[in-house]
Amino acid sequence: MSADQAADEESGSRSVDAKIASVEGWRGEALARVRQLIFEADPEVVESVKWRKVSNPLGVPTWDQGGIICTGETYRDKIKLTFARGAALPDPSGLFNAGLDGGTRRAIDLREGAELDPAAFKALIREAIAANARAKPVRSRS
Repeated sequence: MSADQAADEESGSRSVDAKIASVEGWRGEALARVRQLIFEADPEVVESVKWRKVSNPLGVPTWDQGGIICTGETYRDKIKLTFARGAALPDPSGLFNAGLDGGTRRAIDLREGAELDPAAFKALIREAIAANARAKPVRSRS
């Protein structure tokens, strides 16, 4: 890993730290727990924050390995974990409960008091990483 890549990863982690710290109560705790489980599933995952805008200056935490694995959006009543290739992932534990009719993405909506099965979630993260590895690279048009 180059020094620039290491600095980018450290900056991404600090940005995710700031986002989690800004989210009060159970939502911040849930987002921190999700982050922990993602790194337990694979410590090589790279995190960053994307889609900063005036209404959301700290952006959306994003976890990546060979492509986006999932994002962690916060709402008043839930956190939403959207898997970029969710429609292609096996989900034997039935974690996906949102975006089920989408052709590409699937999501997990976590509401206050909801329990996320750690083993099933880590298996889903590993499946998402494998799906990214199998995907053909997108060629840019020149």
